[in-house]
Amino acid sequence: MPARSLEQFHQFFVEAFNAGDIDALMMTFESGASIEPEPGKLVEGKDAIGEVLCGFLALKGKISLETTKVVQTGDIGLLHSQWSLTGTAPDGSEVNLSGNSTEVVRRQPNGTWLCVIDLPNDV
Repeated sequence: MPARSLEQFHQFFVEAFNAGDIDALMMTFESGASIEPEPGKLVEGKDAIGEVLCGFLALKGKISLETTKVVQTGDIGLLHSQWSLTGTAPDGSEVNLSGNSTEVVRRQPNGTWLCVIDLPNDV
């Protein structure tokens, strides 16, 4: 089930990611959302976001995420975090990624919060 509060948003994402559950991950995004998997490369829509997330899930890794800031005005939320991901590349080598992220989320009519813009490599 998607997050019912801004404070739950990152927790839900981490749980879904670490479980390798692409369906649960996709439930965190609006249908017209966008994600920037690498600087300067913005992809839009659930199909494109699903491809990006499947690529990260293929690393069979675990993500940890520390929420550093939450701001809300009406039905719009802004989240900042520091994250790290450890996994295994297709060649068997260890992968260690980390960064700072920013997400813009919107409260839906049913009270849940879904991502509109995901910038996992925000500077």
